[in-house]
Amino acid sequence: MPTVTLLVNPASGRRRAAVVASALRERLRARGAQVRLLMGESAGDSARLVDQLVAQRPDVLVTVGGDGLVHLALQAVVGTDIPLGVVGAGTGNDIARELGLPRAPDAAAQAILAGHTRQVDTVHVAGRHYLSVLACGFDSRVNERVNRFRRSLGRLDYVAGVLAELGAFTPLDYTVDVDGQRVQTTGMLVAVANTRCYGGGMLICPQARPDDGLLDVIVVREVGRLRFLRLFPRVFTGSHLELPEVTVLRGRHVSLSVAGDVVAHADGERLAAPPLVCEVRPGSVRMVTDH
Repeated sequence: MPTVTLLVNPASGRRRAAVVASALRERLRARGAQVRLLMGESAGDSARLVDQLVAQRPDVLVTVGGDGLVHLALQAVVGTDIPLGVVGAGTGNDIARELGLPRAPDAAAQAILAGHTRQVDTVHVAGRHYLSVLACGFDSRVNERVNRFRRSLGRLDYVAGVLAELGAFTPLDYTVDVDGQRVQTTGMLVAVANTRCYGGGMLICPQARPDDGLLDVIVVREVGRLRFLRLFPRVFTGSHLELPEVTVLRGRHVSLSVAGDVVAHADGERLAAPPLVCEVRPGSVRMVTDH
C-alpha cells in the first residue's frame, strides 16, 4: 500500500476541509495505507511543509482545501513524478471541478489507492506554474475585492465582487500576442486558460483542455456597464463566446501587456503585474484521477 500525504488548509470552506481530511485519513488507513496529515498554519508554513515532504518522495500528495492550496503544492511537484491528488474543500474549487477527486471520503480514498493518473499541462508565468486560469483586468480586480471580504458568501463571493467592482472599473489598454497573432484593444479583461473555469464555476474558456498542449485566450473588449451586467450571466454557460465583444485565440506562447494599474491572478492567487509571458508546459504534472 502507498504512503499518502494529505496537505490540508484547515480554514478552507469555512473550516470544512479539516473535517473532510480527517474522514479521508480514516478511510485510507482502513484500507491499509500509511497516511501523513500536514496542516499549515499559513501559506508560508504550508509551502515549507510541501518542500520538505516532496524531498522525502511520498507515493502520492493529496491537497484537501481550495485552489490556493493546490497552486501552492503544484510549485513543488511540477517536473517530478509525484502524483498530485485534489479533494476540493474550499470555496470556488475550480481546479477540483476540472481535475479533482470525489469529495466523499469513501470514493476519494478508493480513487487515491487505485493509482490511476494522467499527465496534464501547466502554465509557466512570472516564475510560477498554474493549472487553471490567469485573470487580468476586471476579473482580477474582482479577485482583489473578494480576498478582502471579511465574511465569505461561498460561491456567491465572486458575483458580489463583480457587482462591487462594476461601478469603479475603467477599461484597460491591452496588447496580447498569441504565437505571433497580435491583438491591441481597449478592453475589460484578458483570461489565459489551461482549464475551463474560474470564479466558482464560471466557464470563461469553455473550450480549454488541460492536456492539449495549448492555451485558450479570451479577450473581452470594452462594453458599457449596463450591457456588461446584462451579458455577465452568459459566462456561467459559456455562451459569451458568441458575443462580438469577445475574441478567442489559442496557442502555446502568450505575451500580455497592459497600460494601467492591474495585477494578474492565477488559480485565484495574486501573481504579478504585466507585462507577462505565459508558456504552456505540456504534461508537466501527474494528476491522480478517479478512473
